Amino acid sequence: MVTYNVSLENKLVLVTGAAGFIGANLVKRLQNEFDSVKVIGIDSITEYYDVRLKYERLQELPAYVDRFVFIKDSIANKKIVKSIFTNYHPQVVVNLTA
Repeated sequence: MVTYNVSLENKLVLVTGAAGFIGANLVKRLQNEFDSVKVIGIDSITEYYDVRLKYERLQELPAYVDRFVFIKDSIANKKIVKSIFTNYHPQVVVNLTA
């Protein structure tokens, strides 16, 4: 196993698939463990499984509204991805999409 010693304090993290089970839990964990981390989440909320579950997960995240921005779109949308990198400048990307 490889271990990396990287601090996420004061970082902006882009999480793709942020409304999925793993993505939403990662967003919560990042917010809970790092006081200064900010997260941009993107998810297209497609119907490959119950969309209601994804919206329920997103409803649990408003507690982090000052440190979390959600974008409902696909990472396949080049304009959106370019806009995210141009406007927010994420320093870390966690890709949890298929």
